[in-house]
Amino acid sequence: QVHLVESGGGLVQAGGSLRLSCAVSGRTFSDYSMGWFRQAPGKDREFVSTIYWSGGSTYYADSVKGRFTISRDNAKNTVYLQMNSLKPEDTAVYYCAAEYRKIRVVTAIDSYGYWGQGTQVTVSS
Repeated sequence: QVHLVESGGGLVQAGGSLRLSCAVSGRTFSDYSMGWFRQAPGKDREFVSTIYWSGGSTYYADSVKGRFTISRDNAKNTVYLQMNSLKPEDTAVYYCAAEYRKIRVVTAIDSYGYWGQGTQVTVSS
């Protein structure tokens, strides 16, 4: 099994930055595509970003493109989400997700087999 642990969440003012980390253990990290999803109060979990297992292809939701950057360090078994120019509407619990190699639908939550417990991001106005 794959175990995911998110960190780096917190309280930040609008316009500020945070970097989330997701540490992965249990199986070969480089064989897994990694994604970030978020869930705001009263809303469904939504896709944020994904970085693929091979070639480093990246995907972003329109709402975060140009502000967020996903990256991975295979030597550290860690995926990152650099969040800049944060807005109050970015407030949510952010979840890390993993799937072995190919993902059927990058934006679909049921395309990922492994999930972390989430980390809270709160952006104040």
